[in-house]
Amino acid sequence: MFKYIRKIKGQSTLEFAILIVIIIGALLAIQVYIKRGIQGRLRSAADDIGDQFSPGNTNYTKTTVTKSSTKDTFKSGVTNSSLRSDETTDVSMNQNINNTEQEFWGGR
Repeated sequence: MFKYIRKIKGQSTLEFAILIVIIIGALLAIQVYIKRGIQGRLRSAADDIGDQFSPGNTNYTKTTVTKSSTKDTFKSGVTNSSLRSDETTDVSMNQNINNTEQEFWGGR
């Protein structure tokens, strides 16, 4: 009777070991597919962020105009400069995006 019980214990241990080896083998086999799925979701999320900067199709103009008035005096070998009025700076910007449909973004 005791010999029969030991034989069953050894058989169940062997069955569990084989089951664990099969599970590990299956996980190793589908590892590539799991990685690709995660990378695909990450890329999809990155693509949904928004429009990207396009240096080929973006026209950007920035104009800066600075005006000042100074008075320079030279007396006894020394030059003195003084500001007559406050300095003013005007900045104007213009951005124009063209041909976004024809640009190649890579991928698909």
